[in-house]
Order: sequence, then structure tokens, then C-alpha cells
Amino acid sequence: MQFPPTNGDFTFVSSTEAEELSGTISAPDIKLNMSGDGGRDPYATTFLRQRGYGWLLEVEEEDSEETKPLLEELDIDLKDIYYKIRCVLMPMPSLGYNRQVVRDNPDFWGPLAVVLLFSMISIYGQFRVVSWIITIWIFGSLTIFLLARVLGGEVSYGQVLGVIGYSLLPLIVIAPLLLVIRGFEVVSTLAKLSGVFWAAYSAASLLVGDEFKTKKPLLIYPIFLLYIYFLSLYTGV
Repeated sequence: MQFPPTNGDFTFVSSTEAEELSGTISAPDIKLNMSGDGGRDPYATTFLRQRGYGWLLEVEEEDSEETKPLLEELDIDLKDIYYKIRCVLMPMPSLGYNRQVVRDNPDFWGPLAVVLLFSMISIYGQFRVVSWIITIWIFGSLTIFLLARVLGGEVSYGQVLGVIGYSLLPLIVIAPLLLVIRGFEVVSTLAKLSGVFWAAYSAASLLVGDEFKTKKPLLIYPIFLLYIYFLSLYTGV
């Protein structure tokens, strides 16, 4: 028994007169946009993706991490550097500064800035002096470090490098004074000696600890000679 179709899409066959049940279903084409591109034209999206330009449809996600300041990225603490500068320029214990922070918490950028500043005021038209001062700072600090370790001192090369670099500040302070009193030999000599003693005392008081005991002069003397050499690079003598 057959039932005539009413809309031309289905054909019904009764199971009593036929062994097989067959039929066809036709439906309009349905396209689903599964690309997740929101309001974009699906045809344009498909066109771009088929031709390898799908990357044009990608949206970069914003970096959730906050951008750190440049000084923090470079590990530069200006307040810490400024405090260490005051500790070196005013080495008297009565002032109440915790001077051991210069030795116990060494940094690189502060001493490097001091050494470069000393190099700049020592140029006198000779750029070779800059490389000499930096070289003496690095290898002079290495010599002091090796001597301190031989004498039993518990210091690192980074600590010596920082202390020697920061302690150039007294020589930078007296540099303008030397330009004024250049014509007075006696006064100029006294100013130079004062600057060298000032720098050497600042460095030695930080590097020469109680562990040296009676061997302190063996380390103080080369520190004093090192700053005399620094001053000679500045004055050209």
C-alpha cells in the first residue's frame, strides 16, 4: 500500500507490500560558521584561510604582565647608589652611616658611573686615559682581591670592585680644586695628598676587616698606591 506524497519530498511504502523501506530527504544547504571570527564575513574568512592568509584574521592577545621600568630591568637602585656615595664621601663613623653596605651589598652600575666620571674629567684631549682608568680599576681591584684572599680576608671580587670604584669619589671632589690652585705647588701637593688619603681611607676602612689583624698594612699600602696611580692619570704626572 502506498500513500501519495503531499509535498514531493517523501515516498511512503507500507511494510505489508514491500520488504524494504526507502525514501529520500532533501534539505536546504546549511553553513555553520565555526571559525569564531564573530561578525566577519564567513565567505571572506574562508577565502583568506584557503589561500594561506588566515594569519590576517588573528588578534594578538595583550600581554598581561606589567612592563617593568628600565631601571628595574637593569637592576639600578638610584637611592642605594646615592646612599653609598654619601658613605664613601663621609667615612667618619660618628655620622651614623651604615658604611658596610658598600661592601656587603655590592653593585656594578654605581662604581662604573664613578669610574667613567673620573675618566671624563681626566681626558685632557686624550681618550686613551679613559681605557687606562677602566683597566686599572678592573685589574687593580683584582690585585687587591687576590692579596686580601691570600691574607685571609673573606671578600669577593665584586665587593672589591665596588669599593674601589666608589672610593674614587674623593678624587673627583678635589679635581675642580686642583684646577684653581694649580699655580700654588705646595697647596696643590697638599690637596692631592688629602684626596689620596681620603680615597684610600674610605676603601681600606671597608675592605680591611678584623680578620687581617696585624696584616692590615700589607693591604692598606697597595690600596694607597692604587689611588696615587689613579691621581697620576688625572694630573698627567
